[in-house]
Amino acid sequence: MSIEEKQRPVRVDMLTVGPMQAVCYLVTDKATDEMMVVDPGGDAGLVAESIRMAGARPKFIVNTHGHADHIAANAELKERYPETELCVHSADAELLLEPVKNLSALFGRSIKSPPADRTVEQGDEIALGKNCFKVIHLPGHTPGGIALYWPGTDSVAPMLFSGDTLFAGGIGRTDLPGGDEEALIAAIREKLFTLPDDSLVLPGHGPCTTIGREKQTNPFLGTA
Repeated sequence: MSIEEKQRPVRVDMLTVGPMQAVCYLVTDKATDEMMVVDPGGDAGLVAESIRMAGARPKFIVNTHGHADHIAANAELKERYPETELCVHSADAELLLEPVKNLSALFGRSIKSPPADRTVEQGDEIALGKNCFKVIHLPGHTPGGIALYWPGTDSVAPMLFSGDTLFAGGIGRTDLPGGDEEALIAAIREKLFTLPDDSLVLPGHGPCTTIGREKQTNPFLGTA
């Protein structure tokens, strides 16, 4: 599935991957064909074929957090595209390397990612051509959870890749190691609900939504 508007300078392809049905996003700058792969949580062959079909050049792999269902294809994609820059928040960098910490060991697997090439922090930017995606640090689901925010244009609404922090009608789990419900709720209210209501939310699982819809209807957050 793709999200594309004629006026939007980036194309977004969505792939549902891995046993946990995570959503991997392929974000391509139309002017340069540079691509950012967000949360390749499995099915590396499918992701690679989709990259080939898009005719794009992968520049970044970005993990919104370090859980196994969002990093499982990191190693194979880095092997296929060694020039890509693997990015994760500094607080989750260790999860990439440790099956116990990234929770794959709980399911009898031993998923290990290459180490991050770049650790990001609140306010950093990841650029594809002239399009910049701002890093928003959202602790709560994991200590180093992030979202990526593209501010839109005069004619196209903003986009937010929210990872496992905010879903359509839901929020991320906080009962796993490193989880903090109070921090998660505060991060959503203070950093996400201050974004424009028409911002398109592309979560780590499930359907898309908008900031305005979640402010009004998300049962875990009440009315903002």
